[in-house]
Amino acid sequence: MTPEDIQALFTRESGDFLFARWGRPIVPIVFGVEDDTLATVKGAFEAVVTLAGHKMAETDPELGANCMVFFFRDWQELLDVPDLDRLIPDLTPLVERLMAADANQYRVFRFEKTGEIRAAFVFLKMDTELSKLPAETLALSQVVQTILLWSDAAFRTQSPLAVVGDTTVLRPDIAELIRAAYDPILPGAAQDASHALRLFARLNTPQ
Repeated sequence: MTPEDIQALFTRESGDFLFARWGRPIVPIVFGVEDDTLATVKGAFEAVVTLAGHKMAETDPELGANCMVFFFRDWQELLDVPDLDRLIPDLTPLVERLMAADANQYRVFRFEKTGEIRAAFVFLKMDTELSKLPAETLALSQVVQTILLWSDAAFRTQSPLAVVGDTTVLRPDIAELIRAAYDPILPGAAQDASHALRLFARLNTPQ
């Protein structure tokens, strides 16, 4: 992975470079799944957070849960979730846009005053395409895309996962980048593309 590759992963379609990692322990909560899938999603969080060298917690003192994952069949269902419109401003027009785009997933982030990720909301419409994926693959993919603020186009053409034999795993280059991104020496948020060089330098640091 080159510095240019890293820069592209955090450069939005608008051309702005924007990097952010979580600034507080992650407290996930999952809605709309059976217990088996719930355990799978929680396990994916634990694996990726451990990889990053970050922390999870039982509760967030300010928010209760700060990473909410919703599984559902139709975008319209979100409008019936109590108080969700208080957490997601302009929820109704957002749902209308996602329905018009025939989207099957969407992520919303909230940020600390210092720029780090404060909270995340992951919405998964279980259409035919997503329903074909094993729960482990879907969970790992979503957690990886939530552990950092990637570009909106970062994984549009190439998944952060790879298939090894019969097992789906996190791509080694993405895993190493996540580890580098959580180096405590680095700032938790950056808007200057030179941050990609600092990340690149840490890819070559022996773990």
